[in-house]
Amino acid sequence: MDRRRYVQALGLGGVLSLTGCISDSGPSEQSRTADRDLTLATATTTHDSGLLDAVVPGFEREFGATVRTVVRGTGGALRTARDGDCDAVLVHARPLEDEFLRAGYGVNRRSVMVNDFLLVGPADDPANAAGDDPVAAFEAIADAEATFLSRGDRSGTHVRERRLWDEAGIDPSGSWYRESGQGMGDTLVAAGRTDAYTLTDRGTYLTVDDDSLVAHVERGIDDPPELLRNDYAIIPVNPARHEVAFPLALGFAGYLTGPARSRIRDFRVNGGRAFRPLGAAEEPNFGQYLPTDWRE
Repeated sequence: MDRRRYVQALGLGGVLSLTGCISDSGPSEQSRTADRDLTLATATTTHDSGLLDAVVPGFEREFGATVRTVVRGTGGALRTARDGDCDAVLVHARPLEDEFLRAGYGVNRRSVMVNDFLLVGPADDPANAAGDDPVAAFEAIADAEATFLSRGDRSGTHVRERRLWDEAGIDPSGSWYRESGQGMGDTLVAAGRTDAYTLTDRGTYLTVDDDSLVAHVERGIDDPPELLRNDYAIIPVNPARHEVAFPLALGFAGYLTGPARSRIRDFRVNGGRAFRPLGAAEEPNFGQYLPTDWRE
């Protein structure tokens, strides 16, 4: 077994092969070769919500390719790419993406879609955290020392959670602040069982559908404020760094920001919109391709 397939086997339940979703009219398995395989390292959100099941089969049919997926938090997905064990990453933490781009491991970043972060917790809201301001909500939780469950895994959600604590001027510690070290779905389940608050993305929150967790800070998917806005991007791995399926990775980036936009727009989880696609615009945003602090 080569290194990449070994990494796939380790990735949260192993390889997610969506080849079985291809229609009979697609290329046969016998006709596929190694260069028609695309290994995608992805944040847990896109997997746990079921979005990949909705968008990947169309790409496989169009390109005669097989997508093999390594499912990890954004930090873990970018680490997989740095090691050369995938061809592209689908992630949602711009600070970590910027580090990845500046170091030359990724090229041609493209914004794909957006949703929002929500602060969820027990229905009785023991910290009185409910409201429109996420910073005030985090302050209330710390003041009350109400149980807060963090992912603690350098995922996109964990990065945003740490930013919210920083905005509140709080370094959370003590018995009330706990880390799950797990994906978003498992963290939500654990929060529901322990009457804890946690920060979550909308897609996974809709998927878990735990009645014991109520959204106390929620601003909506259409125009979330900066602190709650959750942007997703696809980044091909730099072929100058590793031997990768670069043309196929570019094709996948183009597919996600083109034909797949309608599937992302129509995708629902338990009846709710989980993501809003980005893409074509009258004024192209060329800054999406580069680190946010890039200077000529």
